[in-house]
Amino acid sequence: MLWIKSFHIVFVVSWFAGLFYLPRIFVNLAMVPPESVAERQRLLLMARKLMRFTTLLALPAVGFGLWLWLGYGIGRGPGSGWMHAKLALVLLVLGYHHGCGVLLRRFEQGADRRSHRWYRWFNELPVLLLLGIVVLVVVKPF
Repeated sequence: MLWIKSFHIVFVVSWFAGLFYLPRIFVNLAMVPPESVAERQRLLLMARKLMRFTTLLALPAVGFGLWLWLGYGIGRGPGSGWMHAKLALVLLVLGYHHGCGVLLRRFEQGADRRSHRWYRWFNELPVLLLLGIVVLVVVKPF
């Protein structure tokens, strides 16, 4: 079980690294002047590659997490309210990940109209989600 936990943690950390950086690329894309085509294309290429890589990291993170939960029974039984809250936050993280993909497609189509300030705030959401998840797993408040 400790091997599975270790792999879960490594893939979660790696997944979140991508979720922290991808919106920073969106901030830069939102600031690119319309005449800077090469800069825009370079940032889009970076964002596409990071999105693909981040998705590949999310799959084993979720898979190992499910293995721990279903295979070893972690967070099941009495006193496991923390796990239900954690799973709700994980679903929000998955939704955020999906939302990043939607935003990337809008940038690729030239249809995004949000400001760089909006993306700066959007970039803070995974930090809050990770904080909540870590507190729930370590403290197990309920």
